[in-house]
Amino acid sequence: MSERILFDGDDIGEDAAPRPPPGALARALGWPVERLLAERERWALWVPAGIGLGTAGYFALPMEPAGWIGTFATVVCAAVAWAGRRWLGVLIAAVALLSVATGFTAAQLRTALVEAPVLRRETGPVVVTGRVIGVEALAQGSRIALTGLTVERMEAGKVPARVRLRLRAGLPVPPAGAMVRVRALLHPPPAPAEPGAYDFQRHAFFDRIGAVGTALTAPEVMQAPPPTGWRAFTVFLEGMRQTIAARVHAVLPEPAAAVTVALLNGQQTGIGAAVMADMRNSGLAHLLSISGLHITVVAMLVFGVVRALLALVEPLALRWPIKKIAAVVGLLAAVAYTMLVGAPVPTLRSVLMTGVVLLAIVVDRSALSVRLIAFAAVVALLVGPEELVGPSFQMSFGAVLALIAAYEVLNPHLSRWHTGAGWLGRAALYLGGLVLTSAIATLATTPFSLFHFQQIAFYGVFANMLAVPLTSFWVMPWSLIVYLLMPLGWEGPAVTAMGWGVSGVIWTAKAVSDLPGATAIVPAMPLWGLVAVTGGGLWLCLWSGRWRLFGLGGVMVGLLSPAFAERPDVLVSGDGRLVAVRTADGGLSPSTANAAKLTTHMWAHRDGRPDADEPWPKAGRSADGRLACDALGCIYQVGARTVAVIRQADAMAEDCGGVDVVISLTEGARHCRAPLVIDVWTLRREGAHALYLGPDGVRAESVRAWRGSRPWTVP
Repeated sequence: MSERILFDGDDIGEDAAPRPPPGALARALGWPVERLLAERERWALWVPAGIGLGTAGYFALPMEPAGWIGTFATVVCAAVAWAGRRWLGVLIAAVALLSVATGFTAAQLRTALVEAPVLRRETGPVVVTGRVIGVEALAQGSRIALTGLTVERMEAGKVPARVRLRLRAGLPVPPAGAMVRVRALLHPPPAPAEPGAYDFQRHAFFDRIGAVGTALTAPEVMQAPPPTGWRAFTVFLEGMRQTIAARVHAVLPEPAAAVTVALLNGQQTGIGAAVMADMRNSGLAHLLSISGLHITVVAMLVFGVVRALLALVEPLALRWPIKKIAAVVGLLAAVAYTMLVGAPVPTLRSVLMTGVVLLAIVVDRSALSVRLIAFAAVVALLVGPEELVGPSFQMSFGAVLALIAAYEVLNPHLSRWHTGAGWLGRAALYLGGLVLTSAIATLATTPFSLFHFQQIAFYGVFANMLAVPLTSFWVMPWSLIVYLLMPLGWEGPAVTAMGWGVSGVIWTAKAVSDLPGATAIVPAMPLWGLVAVTGGGLWLCLWSGRWRLFGLGGVMVGLLSPAFAERPDVLVSGDGRLVAVRTADGGLSPSTANAAKLTTHMWAHRDGRPDADEPWPKAGRSADGRLACDALGCIYQVGARTVAVIRQADAMAEDCGGVDVVISLTEGARHCRAPLVIDVWTLRREGAHALYLGPDGVRAESVRAWRGSRPWTVP
């Protein structure tokens, strides 16, 4: 028998018989299959994408699935992959489905592990007793997290695992690990302000925070045995964070102190609103999130210093593998820094990638960067699958993946230019690389910024050119010196020097954010736009051939999606105390300017506007004629659709007839005969509402309908 070899779609052999010309379907499938086979070394890079798809599918479900579904699907897919390992097509399909099932199972398991009681309704003043496990400074006051709780007049089985309490300014802050008793008002974690908005309840659920509230009295420290085991270690770390914050505030003035604390212990809550706004508007907010820049600088500085010191000792330099020793010490420093700042997602991703690079030095291997991000993504998704739906995960991995993919293409050219360049040319290449890196990272994170924050920083590249070198070569090296000197109590001069650099970063953020046209606010990106830009971005970055450029189509569709997003005509808050209506010029007019300012601002921001319009008139008509109000209520009319907002029960009989929607918290609203009635019971059950008034009728969306009935949703 003659050997037959498949090469570029043709059979080549000694007696290869002529074949009939392929049909249209075969010709159409031939090129994609050929491209797939050519890139088989990159197939593994899609495993984290499959895990992410399974995780996203879990969170998109309207109700909690049966507990066995994920495990069953994972076992079946694994069995099929093993049985079909000899057939490439079967193996690829089975592994793809296995990665999706693994992501689904990881999310399902994580939910089951963290599930704990969640407060169902607001309490009156109650006495709360618990152990302090977290302390955060705020711009005004502070915030503590308690666990091991007992709550006055609450059954043991309904007590949340953790609560978070705000302490007003002036109240003493208890130390981490202390058992305290405090009188407080508790309420459930707040639900989204509108369908599609940020879901703090889900975030709190995975942090096991079942209630939030305000302390009415100073926390009273009680006598109790100290924590043990892992809890003792976490309390020790929290105590270190408090100590760092106190030492820094003793040396530096605001706002440099708050930003310095954020870089040293990872807590950003003490940074004032004005500084945070400047950092976001200038594109420098990523410097406050401990991520790749900070971890890399820490690891490489420690690596370089340790290696240099060991090289000075001749016997060690000649007989010991000092490069490997330095790599291990650098890795330990990166891990210690990660634990100190609380191991947020960007930090976890960075330490995983940095750790692989340093371990590659130890075992005399070269680390392949394109696989590093895949490895870090798999670990991050399996450890904390809930992070997938948050901005931190998406922006962190998006930026790094885009940088790796871009430099994978550019490195041959850059290496060639670098080889023949003198010192002046290398300096120009460094500056050009800084600009290019900032531009790529900004472009990669912009879609996620549009989805989560509805904001674009136009001068981010310019700001990063100034602030990133300052942070890398001044601020972070001084931070290491601060860590070394703090146990001895000699950190004052180092903190001062670090503060000079931090002040320079703050000044840069302020100067850039004050430039004309520094930012733009756009309407919220719809979910389908995020899906399109994510899919297109993955296609663009994970493949290596020219067909990767097809991913640009998905990216462009996602970036343009805010222009096609439909915004509601009427918004009703979850407690019914705030209603906003669409004005004729596309603005949003709230029912009052005094209540729920944060909700009003969020609604306007998701509209693509810096703030809401003027509130409703107490009596008479609005400027655009759509809204008419009196002491009993208001009538809002767009085209043939009419919405009645009833303030007093006396208006019920008149306003219930001839309208499409009635919004009222008064008694008797449930007996109204309008096609749609939104009363106190509807809001308690369904949450905030968004109404779309069209010629075919009224379409209502609620928070509950949008996110379903899940363990983290609180009716």
